[in-house]
Parts: sequence; structure tokens; C-alpha cells
Amino acid sequence: MSINERMSTRPERREMGKALRKEVPRSSHGIWEPSPGRPDPVSLLQEQDRDRLEHLLPIKYGRMLESPFAFLRGSAAVMAVDLASTPVTGLQVQLCGDAHLLNFGVFATPERKLVFDINDFDETYAGPWEWDLKRLAASAFVAGRDNGFGEDVNRKLAETVTTTYRDAMVRLARASTLDVWYFHVEVDRVLEAFERSSGKAGKSARKMVKKARTHTHEQTLEKLTELVDGRRRILNDPPLLVRLSELLTEEQKARMTEQDIEKMWMEYLSSLPEERRLLLSRFRVSDVALRVGGVGSVGTLCLIVLLEGGAKDDALILQLKEAGPSVLEPYVIKRDYGNHARRVVLGQRLMQAASDIFLGWHKGLLTGIQFYWRQLKDMKGSIDVAALDEAGLETYLKVCSVCLARAHARTGDASAISGYIGKGDALSRAIADFAVAYADQTERDYQALVEAAKSGKITAERGI
Repeated sequence: MSINERMSTRPERREMGKALRKEVPRSSHGIWEPSPGRPDPVSLLQEQDRDRLEHLLPIKYGRMLESPFAFLRGSAAVMAVDLASTPVTGLQVQLCGDAHLLNFGVFATPERKLVFDINDFDETYAGPWEWDLKRLAASAFVAGRDNGFGEDVNRKLAETVTTTYRDAMVRLARASTLDVWYFHVEVDRVLEAFERSSGKAGKSARKMVKKARTHTHEQTLEKLTELVDGRRRILNDPPLLVRLSELLTEEQKARMTEQDIEKMWMEYLSSLPEERRLLLSRFRVSDVALRVGGVGSVGTLCLIVLLEGGAKDDALILQLKEAGPSVLEPYVIKRDYGNHARRVVLGQRLMQAASDIFLGWHKGLLTGIQFYWRQLKDMKGSIDVAALDEAGLETYLKVCSVCLARAHARTGDASAISGYIGKGDALSRAIADFAVAYADQTERDYQALVEAAKSGKITAERGI
């Protein structure tokens, strides 16, 4: 966007967005079919595995084989290739990059208030706003199928994503700049929406919030650590939780001195505001472990670090996640984020209404691997989508879509996007058409993974 475009009025930008319909008709977003040279989805996934921990990859594939929806969750790289060939308006936002419906949830703000928002940014990058919207709508359709809903219901769910996004973007385009920045979805309003939806949905939402309120750092410490000879240590529970001392070779242990750990710690601290550096200076690194979580990220280095303060039971657990290139990076205009971990942190700070005070990054001195840091499981909760009825899933998608629109409005041009979408249902119908076609493709890709497991092309361990 040029300086003149930034300085133009909102009505002018809205008209500019409206004019884009002539170049990129809204109906064109519904047209999708695999290109003749579309890469094999299993090979794409295996290409991602190249630098991952090989012994964990069977867990990744075992989780992806649970259902077509689980496959969709773990195959952002596959969908990135497919989205790259779809029409775009040229309006850019900071993308989540993996905006399926389970990458939203409840967490606490620094003021300890519970909010609902996007919560995964491994693939974040600046790019076309349509891509996040299409991934969310496709995930809605696939999740509906997994829940056993009819095709008409699933199409309605996909349409709900875009209509809710449209209505939220209209309101955000009219709001003051600061009001857009400060806007957040409080958990009490989420509960009210679910209670109005259905009794079953209300029960699921209350369970999600209760889970978040009990997931304090004290509960995390109790679950993941133990006292050994008067000192707290992380539990050893292979293969999902393994103390780092059990994984390193004697040579690696010899190379990783206390000074090396201190340097990595100081590099992370330098990425934080000064007052948070002061806070964390009262803790020391006590123990480190490898922890496996998620679906698509299984096999990347994910560590947890136990920090101990000066008082009794004064401890904290931070998580370090390996950050590599975004799956979107080959298909968008390159941006200089400094490094991949910093990209994740900046993307999260831009898109979330409130972010973890411990969110930061560092680059490993021994390996060169880039990590971003955050607090582990601090007042976080997610809904059990499989337990939602039709009304409940529709309500959940509305909340997700509002959050996505707010994140895009913070980082893009809400007036232009709103002008392009318009007041009617043209884009909603088109995105739903895309969701139907992509749900069918997801099922075909899932079957390709099933066949790859049967033939031995990949190894999968289920139930872990």
C-alpha cells in the first residue's frame, strides 16, 4: 500500500476495495480443483520431515491418521501449495497461516482476564487475507463431516465463517483505530453465546473455561515435575516427555557448558521489554526436557524449561518451540522478520488482542536452531469440537470468525476488505463452494496417507 493509499479516507478505500471485484470477481474464490502438476501430499509432508527428530515422526503420522480433520490440522504445507494458485485481491494482512478452527481458544491476558482468540502462529506471515478465511471455512466443513453432520449443515457452517467475518469487518471498518486495536473477545461473552445456542453447547463451553481456569502454572508444575532430593525436576515420561539430560550424548553434554546455557538465556531475555527481563532475572534455569505436543509440529524441537525462584515452590515452566520457515513463505512477498522465531513472535503480537508476557525468542548457539519462548499452559483451554452439536459448532465458528476479522483489521485495511466483500452473500457462497471442494480433496489426501501407511512409505504409531 502506498503513502497516498494510507492517507486516503475510509470511504475512498472502501470504494477501492469494491472496484477490485471487477479484477477478481467474488465468485472466482469458489473455483478450485487440483492443478495438473499438484505435488503428492505425502511427499510434501515428508519433505517437511527432513530436519525433524526421526524417532517422533511415527507419532505425527499416527495422529494425522485419526481422521480427515486430523490430517487437515497437520497438513498446512499441503494447503499452502493449493492456496497459492487461488485468486487473491492483493489486499495484505498479517496471516495466521494455519487458521483451522482448533487454532483458537481461551487464555489469560497479562491482567489474568480470560479471552478467546487465535492461539497458534507457527506459520504466520504477511499475505492475502483470503487464505486464512478459506482455511477456516474448509476446516469447518471437514470438522462437520467428522461430527457426522449432513452436507447441507456443513455448507451452512462454511458460509457462517464468511458471513460472520463480513459483519465483523464492517463494524471494524467503522470503528476508531484505537478501538480496533483494543477490541477483544471476553470469555463471558463467549459463554453467553454458547448458552443461547444449545444446552449441549453451553456445557462444552463451560468445560473449556473451567479447564482454562484450572490450568494455572501451579497445576502445570504439579503435573510435570517432581521433587528429587529436595530439588524440583521435570518428570521423565518417554516418548512424550524426556529430560534433556537423557537425550544428549556425552560429547554434547561436554560441549553444553553452563556458560552456553547462560548465553542462550541472556539472548532470550534481550528479546523482552526491560521490565520483564527484571522479572525473569529472579529465576534460574533448573531443568530442561523435550516435550511432544500438537499434530503438524510433532518432530520439531519443542522443549520445556523449569525455572526456579528464591522462595519455596517458587517456580515457572516456559516452553521453547523450534521455528522454521513458514509454509506460506515460498508463495508470498518476502519480508525481513530478522529470523523465523522473531517472525512468530511479531506475528502473534500483531494479531492477538493480548499476548503472553514471556513471549520472546533466541537462536541456539550450538545448533543454530531458532526458538520462540512462551509460558506453558498458563490458563489455556480449548473446546472439544467433536462434542459440539450443529448449533454449538456454528456458534464456535462465529466466535473464531470475529477473532480472525479483528486480527486482519489490526494488520490490514478493514475498509478495503469490507468494500470488496460487500453487504451480500456472494463471497460467502463462493468460499463455501471452495470449502466443499477442498473438503473432498482433504479426504483424498487423507486416503493417500492411509495407503502410504499400509505400504510402508511412512511409519505411523497410533494412540500416542
